[in-house]
Amino acid sequence: MAKKNKKKKQEQEQSDELVSLSPVTEAKYEAGKAFRDDVPRSSHAEWTAPADRPDPVKTLEAQAAQRVPELVPIRYGRMLVSPGTFYRGGAGIMAWDLAHTPTTDMRVQCCGDAHLLNFGTYAAPDRSLVFDLNDFDETLPASFEWDLKRLVASITIAARDNGLKAGEARDAAQATAARYQARMDELAELPFLQVWYERVDMSNILSVVNESGDAAAKKRIGKIASKAETKTNLGALSRFAEKTDAGFKIKADPP
Repeated sequence: MAKKNKKKKQEQEQSDELVSLSPVTEAKYEAGKAFRDDVPRSSHAEWTAPADRPDPVKTLEAQAAQRVPELVPIRYGRMLVSPGTFYRGGAGIMAWDLAHTPTTDMRVQCCGDAHLLNFGTYAAPDRSLVFDLNDFDETLPASFEWDLKRLVASITIAARDNGLKAGEARDAAQATAARYQARMDELAELPFLQVWYERVDMSNILSVVNESGDAAAKKRIGKIASKAETKTNLGALSRFAEKTDAGFKIKADPP
């Protein structure tokens, strides 16, 4: 009975939200909701490895065949450090898993590897400090929720790696997904051009940290901001590429 009442309350809250939406946004909302017929929300809650799932080690070996042979042991050594480092290096494993789950097929240009450590702070061309994705070497068109699941799972693993309790890891994951949903609701009401220019400024993050009263976090974020001021797209170009007679080419700088 309690579950039914909770579900009815959630449906009423969603209905109340629709009243305040524009007609265009309401139509999009209903179109998105229709995906639940084929991809119910409960399908995102649990996952069981199918019988025909490839051996994860064989997946890594297949990828290694396309890599520089002498660097593969270094990669594996880094992956062995912790569950988090294995997760970072095993994007191909998760990609197969996601491709064999119920998906909305609402395709976007996904990052392709949106784990927590592929976000960072850097200086935009106008010198403002922004916090955003900073790694796109695996970007491909895919269902939007794949990036979100990759991010949320990485936060759960990071919480465990750092000694947080299971409940705390779950709270962090749920907060991430909830904030994503809330932000999508906000962006849905904005014109396309404004969405294009939307970003998370470092000032927003500093404001949140200041309100928390956490002196250690404030100091840590301040150091990150100072370092980020030197990180620009032009700086990355000189770091990772060199100019030749034929133009720029990536520097050979193996670990």
